[in-house]
Amino acid sequence: MNDDPENPWADSAETARTFDAASGDFDELTPTVWGPAGQALVFQLGVAPGEAVLDACCGTGSSALPAAAAVGPEGLVHGVDVADEMLEHGRLTAERRGLKNIEFVCADASQWEAPSDVPDAGYDVLSISYGVFFLPDMDRTFWRLVSLVRQGGRAGVTVWRRGAMEEFSSIVFDVASRYSPGLRERGVLRDRTPLHRIDTPDTLEAWLADAGTDSVEVRTLSNLLPATEKLCWSLVTGTGLRAVLTGLDSGQVASVRQQIAEEVTARGLRTIDATTLVATGTVRRPPVSG
Repeated sequence: MNDDPENPWADSAETARTFDAASGDFDELTPTVWGPAGQALVFQLGVAPGEAVLDACCGTGSSALPAAAAVGPEGLVHGVDVADEMLEHGRLTAERRGLKNIEFVCADASQWEAPSDVPDAGYDVLSISYGVFFLPDMDRTFWRLVSLVRQGGRAGVTVWRRGAMEEFSSIVFDVASRYSPGLRERGVLRDRTPLHRIDTPDTLEAWLADAGTDSVEVRTLSNLLPATEKLCWSLVTGTGLRAVLTGLDSGQVASVRQQIAEEVTARGLRTIDATTLVATGTVRRPPVSG
């Protein structure tokens, strides 16, 4: 059940179904979209050998896997997500890379408790890449996750920068709404989640400070991708945009794909703006209660 009117994705069961269905296509986007941001987040967090890392909303492991490489055999990483098909991709990748210090757990991050292998003081690092705005009751859930990090530890997130993905998302919704009346009224991703509150450097910095961190650093990761037909369709089927295909039959889905390609050409969209904000802070004090 979804008790968060600001965020329809707060229904964890529905989120799991959507992203489980998208898992294969989602992982195909790792080299171009999720991977660069995940690597940047781990670097900016200063993940070090021997540390304990909680990676919430980890998906297929775009930041959890680099964290596992950074902490080495003496460290540990817990990757948590509600979509087990996504996690399975991460498990297989970890196995191929010989990473034995990472565990992918199917669980609701809002209910996560540190297991016994985490030091009593808490995790050293919390990372959430492109997932924080899908959390139920984003503020309170994030504050709670920050409370699992030791004093002096670090917390960091990546989010789309304001304007990123907007032009392409608008095309997707315009086309899909031809087959699903009422879809346009639901709004694009930014309007359907709390993302719009944290998608500028200033608002994201203030939000992290309110969550109990200081020395906040927000950097902009520019990522401008050629709008090829293959990439455009992968962004539909491998992200939260996949929800626009719900209820459509195979013929309608094929028509949506063709018409999206036509609209991209007609509107002269040559580049997909996947620019991302990478924000980190040091955990110092309890969060501001709301």
